[in-house]
Amino acid sequence: MRDKYILTAESVIEGHPDKLCDAIADRVLDACLKHDPAARVACEVMATAGKITVAGEITARQLPDIPAIVCQTVRETGYSSDFEVEVITHDQSGDIAGAVSGSSEMGAGDQGIMYGFACSETPQLLPLPVVLAHRLTLTLTNARKLGTIQGLGPDGKAQVSVEYHKGKPARIAAVVLSCQHDEEKDPEELRKELTRSVIVPALRELYPDHETEVLINPSGRFVLGGFEADTGLTGRKLMVDTYGGLVPHGGGALSGKDASKVDRSGTYMARYIAKNIVAAGLAERCTVGLAYAIGRAEPVAVDMDLHETGQYPEAVLEQAVRQVFDLTPGGIIRALGLNQPIFASFCNYGHFTHQDAPWEQTDRAAALAEACEREAR
Repeated sequence: MRDKYILTAESVIEGHPDKLCDAIADRVLDACLKHDPAARVACEVMATAGKITVAGEITARQLPDIPAIVCQTVRETGYSSDFEVEVITHDQSGDIAGAVSGSSEMGAGDQGIMYGFACSETPQLLPLPVVLAHRLTLTLTNARKLGTIQGLGPDGKAQVSVEYHKGKPARIAAVVLSCQHDEEKDPEELRKELTRSVIVPALRELYPDHETEVLINPSGRFVLGGFEADTGLTGRKLMVDTYGGLVPHGGGALSGKDASKVDRSGTYMARYIAKNIVAAGLAERCTVGLAYAIGRAEPVAVDMDLHETGQYPEAVLEQAVRQVFDLTPGGIIRALGLNQPIFASFCNYGHFTHQDAPWEQTDRAAALAEACEREAR
């Protein structure tokens, strides 16, 4: 391991065009699952100035009022609803539906490789740059909604670079914070308010020192935001949703997909497994890889990388994981309750920072430790 290195992660707030598209897609999914837990949904959203398009495959007992969902989501995020909504949906492909539901055990809705990660670096069992970047954007949103800082808009993003010494976080090397603001907002006053009300409380564990580069709205003015400034699209913030680019990502996007799509459910299960491994003290760092084939229930591969921090060999841990966790799509859905309308609640500020999310629980740690002990005998 290098003696000194820098890791960087970014986050965006809920008014960012891409994340607003993700939120719309997840609200459509939740509305379908509310009336039909077996609904099959693959919803994509694209938005630009004056127009929002919702498209995809939806098979459900009751189709929701998608234009109403779009308008409500956009208004609640802080924008006006002065735009055209276009909806283009159709039923799921019969070939895919047959592969997923054609046997007694649900098959995977697609092929893919999903990764989960956890480490003992923070209470959230996530890398520190990921935690700090999301905390910055959440604190920024709260400052706008609570009126702590006047004149903020709903668009923005943050980035944090943490310098590590011998594998441990030592200092913050750089902070980048960009936020939409009213045209008449004084830039210097905004900088002071953001420093006082966002940066100071959000970075309380490892505060910037005199050498930290702090960049606030480095492009200058940020008056025009949202769909008026940038086209939004579901699935473009994969690294924000997961591990900030610090961990492999093999599967597709998360939002707008029901849990038969292992892009979503497999990614959640991989994180659930990795977090329980670290919580059980079986490793300080853990990457879990799950690979699936469309129509097949069992994963075609289960891979463990303990980064030379494990208490047992990876092969022992893999067998323990197979004993403790049902890795089929149906088993994942049952274990994590993924046929319920819960997804919009976890759409923003990282899917792995919400401590009440089912995949963030550590309730299988003891069972994993026991299974490892049995396998090692």
